[in-house]
Amino acid sequence: MVDTAARSEISFPGRFASSAIAACFAELCTIPLDTAKVRLQLQKKAVTGDAIAAPQYKGMLGTVATIAREEGLAALWKGIIPGLHRQCLYGGLRIGLYEPIKSFYVGDDFVGDISLSKKILAGLTTGAIAIAVASPTDLVKVRLQAEGKLPAGVPRCYSGALNAYHTIIRQEGLGALWTGLGPNIVRNAIINAAELASYDHVKQEWILTPTILKFPGFSDNMFTHLLAGLGAGLFAVCIGSPVDVVKSRMMGDSTYKSTLDCFIRTLKNEGPFAFYKGFFPNFGRLGSWNVIMFLTLEQVKKFFTRQV
Repeated sequence: MVDTAARSEISFPGRFASSAIAACFAELCTIPLDTAKVRLQLQKKAVTGDAIAAPQYKGMLGTVATIAREEGLAALWKGIIPGLHRQCLYGGLRIGLYEPIKSFYVGDDFVGDISLSKKILAGLTTGAIAIAVASPTDLVKVRLQAEGKLPAGVPRCYSGALNAYHTIIRQEGLGALWTGLGPNIVRNAIINAAELASYDHVKQEWILTPTILKFPGFSDNMFTHLLAGLGAGLFAVCIGSPVDVVKSRMMGDSTYKSTLDCFIRTLKNEGPFAFYKGFFPNFGRLGSWNVIMFLTLEQVKKFFTRQV
């Protein structure tokens, strides 16, 4: 008997487009929290004489309020242009490639539930590939976000995103656009695996196929996507925060010689908790980012899916 039931199919261009759209929308909604996170991660202990000066930024909401008060509300969206550049490339590739890469690792003829290890491997692979392409956009975004309020008469380093690309190439060379690529690949591969694998696994294995938590009566709807998105954000922040701090510091401060130098100096000068600076704004940002992105992605994919 031939199975004539229709099945859904989405092409790679459709996956890429829907992923890029969802990632850009989430970026627009959450970049103020990302700006606060970067400022907190770059903040170091200030010493005046024998005393340690009070930090300029305190907590997620305090940092947002300080930036808005001292620099204006628009400063919270610093880096939005390279941020959107980044999400078009990085978001489109890492999410769009996830299903094809996952299928590659298990084989075209595989039938059954894909193991968590294969999902993690697919997430690590697509995260590394995507950020290798999009790293210059990440660098420019961090440079723009890191520049705070300047004294009167002191010009800004960059007038905008395009000027930043041009200035970095002219002053530091083309290769400088990939500054911090090592920790950036590590950070984004880990976070991408944590996000995509956990979203995929929590949604399919914990909620829709209730073998562990035995949630009753859940279907593949927006509430399920919200729960799975929150889980993905929490896993991503807990696992990726240390490499995220090192990445932000290397991109925002050119005095570090290498990834190892940044790690050792941060640990020596500020202790291990420095690697979780900005944890709550990071979770506020990544948690909300994942919820918005996955909710949007699940809806946008419908426009690119066809029945075969």
